[in-house]
Amino acid sequence: MFSVSSPLRRVAKAAAAVCAASVLSATAMTGTAVAIVNGEDSSERYPFMASIPMKGFDGGCGGTLIDPRWVLTAAHCVDPRLVEPTGKIRIGSEKRSSGGTVRTIDTTVTHPGYQVSEDGGPNVDDLALLRLDRPVAGKSIRIAKSPGRVGTPTRLLGFGTTVDTTKVEEAKFPERLQQLETRRGSDAECDGRSGKTRLCTPSQVPNAMACIGDSGGPQIKRGKGGRWELIGTTSGDGDTDPRCATGPGLYSNVPAYADWIRKTIRGDG
Repeated sequence: MFSVSSPLRRVAKAAAAVCAASVLSATAMTGTAVAIVNGEDSSERYPFMASIPMKGFDGGCGGTLIDPRWVLTAAHCVDPRLVEPTGKIRIGSEKRSSGGTVRTIDTTVTHPGYQVSEDGGPNVDDLALLRLDRPVAGKSIRIAKSPGRVGTPTRLLGFGTTVDTTKVEEAKFPERLQQLETRRGSDAECDGRSGKTRLCTPSQVPNAMACIGDSGGPQIKRGKGGRWELIGTTSGDGDTDPRCATGPGLYSNVPAYADWIRKTIRGDG
């Protein structure tokens, strides 16, 4: 959904980050979600929001602080066949290139089942955990016990392109964090592309969705007491249309991977 090629467009369209299933050139960023088209400026602070810059690319990927020393993102955002992260992460800032806390990535753990799509289909087990060189004092977000029922209101966050395009060179990346009101969709709404490990995510706003540069970013919902909880990570497109805003996005179902995440953070995954 948001990679330029199949991968980049996936980053941009399928989820909202930076890579999708190809190379971090104009092709790698077309198939995966990379940025939020027709979203709005962030309305509050999100201390768990992370931005992962890439070499040779003005945009990047998103991520989520789920532990003082660990950030969750999409596996295609750290796939060396597709992209090359700078090795730094900015956390807790509403600005893409300033503010917040900057840390260095000292370990990358990609889900063992990860497979990048070569034919425009959804990526498999599209998650990676990044360990930081030092803990972050900012508040991490809790992983929800479940993503909620179909129809549950959710929200997407990202620094991806605000222009709906399949070409990275035409993308316009905002300095201010963007958000978009969405909901949990049915599998049918994503042409059977979702399922137990992927969430179908339609927008509640017309012609709006994550796009190039949004990959790896969070999908959140309100939990008990109104606290934000993490349910998804931007992965790719929910339909076959190469444009971002025309259809739903696909998000890795984070609660479905909770055991792997916990084991990895403990060091026995």
